[in-house]
Amino acid sequence: MMDWKEKAIKTLKDSLFPVPAELNELDWKSGLSTKTDRLAQHISAFANYKGGGMLVYGVNNDGTCFNMSKEDIDLTIEKLGNIAKNNLCYSIQIDHSVMEYEGYSLLFIYIPEQKEKPVYLRGRDIFDAYHRSAGQTVKMSKNQVKAMIAESQGITFEQQAAKEAQTVEQVLALLDYKAFYERLDRNVPSSTDTILSKMSDYGFCERNGELWNITNLGAILYANDLRDFPTLSGREIVIHKYVGSNNQQQEFEQHITRGYAAAFEDLINYVMRITGTEKIDVNREQIPTYPRVAIREITANMLVHQDFGITGMPIMIEIYSNRITFTNPGAPLNNINRLIDLPPNSRNEKLAQTLFMLHICEKRGSGIDRAVAAIEEMVLPAVKFTKGEEHTRVFLYPQKSLKDMTKQEKIDACYQHACLMYEEDTPINNQSVRERFELNKNKSSVASRIIADTLEAGLIKPADEETMSRKYMTYIPFYG
Repeated sequence: MMDWKEKAIKTLKDSLFPVPAELNELDWKSGLSTKTDRLAQHISAFANYKGGGMLVYGVNNDGTCFNMSKEDIDLTIEKLGNIAKNNLCYSIQIDHSVMEYEGYSLLFIYIPEQKEKPVYLRGRDIFDAYHRSAGQTVKMSKNQVKAMIAESQGITFEQQAAKEAQTVEQVLALLDYKAFYERLDRNVPSSTDTILSKMSDYGFCERNGELWNITNLGAILYANDLRDFPTLSGREIVIHKYVGSNNQQQEFEQHITRGYAAAFEDLINYVMRITGTEKIDVNREQIPTYPRVAIREITANMLVHQDFGITGMPIMIEIYSNRITFTNPGAPLNNINRLIDLPPNSRNEKLAQTLFMLHICEKRGSGIDRAVAAIEEMVLPAVKFTKGEEHTRVFLYPQKSLKDMTKQEKIDACYQHACLMYEEDTPINNQSVRERFELNKNKSSVASRIIADTLEAGLIKPADEETMSRKYMTYIPFYG
C-alpha cells in the first residue's frame, strides 16, 4: 500500500500537470498564513476528507515551485502542529516531511482522516466544520454535517428514513411500485406483503414494528411525487429551454417531480424530443441533435454523483440553441481531466449500485466513456466538463464544422479521443485523428496541427519516445 509520502509526490504531480489545479487531496501554499482560524479550517477539512489530505508549502498560486528556507519550514511545522493540537474540537496528530520535487525542497504537511467526524473548530458548535470541494476548503452545510455524523455511525444517506411509521397503504400510495416492477420486467404481485418485501430487498423501505419506513433511496428513485418527502425537497429535475444562446428569454420550464428511476426513460425521451429536429418527408422523422447514449449516461451520472447535503440547487438540464448543459449539486470527486479513465468515485454508492441493478446505468464506471464515444461517433465537438465549489457542469454541443471550432475545442476532442483509444490499449495517430474529425487523407497536415497543439498543451505524449519519424509517431494520454 502506498504510504502518504509516496502518495504526496504523485498527487502533487497530478495537480501541476498538465493543467495546474488544486485538488481535494492537496492544497498549495506559498507561505504561512497569519490567520490561525483559516489554517484550522484547512486542517478540519482534510481531517474530514476520505483518506485525509496534504498542505504543500513551496508552491505558488500559478503552480510554480520554489525552495522553502529552513527557518520557514521550522516555523510552519511548529505553528500547524500547535493549531492541530489546540484549535480543533479535539487534538489531531499530523505528520510532515521535506521532500524534493523537480529540484525544489517542499514541505508537505499530512492531515490524516479522523474516525470521529466531523472535526470542527474548538469553541464553536459542531456545524463549524469544513470539507474539501473543487480543490477549495469550504464550510459544510448543516445537511452535510448531519450526513457525515450519520455516515460515521454507519448509516448512509440512502439508508436514512424519508418517511417513518407508514402503513402498507401509505407506502404503496407514496411509491410507484408499478414502475419498479415494470423496470424488473415482472408482473405486479397481488399480495401487498410480497410487493413490500421485494422493495425492502432493494432497500426502498424497511419494517418499523407493524409499520414501515420509506428510505431516502426508495423515495429518490420511486416517489410518485418527491415533494411528499420533506428531506428531498428541491431534489426534482428542472428542465429549462431557452430561445437562442442565452437565458434572457425562456421558452418553457419543466419540473420532473417523480422519482428518478420511475421517470428516467420518459425524461430521456423528452430531452431527445425537444433537442431534436423534425424532418417531414413521406413520414415525420425526428433527427437527434445529440446522441441518446450521451444524454442518458450524463443524466445518470448527474443523478448518482450529486451531493444531497447541498440545498437550494436542483439538478438542471438547460437547453440552448448552441448547447445543452447538465448541472448537479456537488463538485466532482475526481480530477475533471481524468473522468474518462479513472474509476468512479461516488458520494452515493448504494444509489449507484441500485441504478446499475435496475439497468439504468449500463455498466458502473463506463458512463462518461460511453457518452464521449457516442459524441465522437456523431462527430460532434468534445464534451466539456467544468466544476465549481458546489456544482459540476457538463456541456454538449451540436454539429460544428472544423473551421468553426476553436483551438481549445480541437485540443479537447483530440485528448478525449486519445483517452478512449488508450482504454482499448491503442495509441492515436494522424489517421485516427483524421477519422475523429472526418478529414480526408489530403488533410493530414490539419490533423498533425491538432496533434501538435494537444501535445503542446501537455495532454498527450508520444507512445514511444524512440520513434524518430513523425509519420509513424503515435500518442497516448499524458497519464499513460
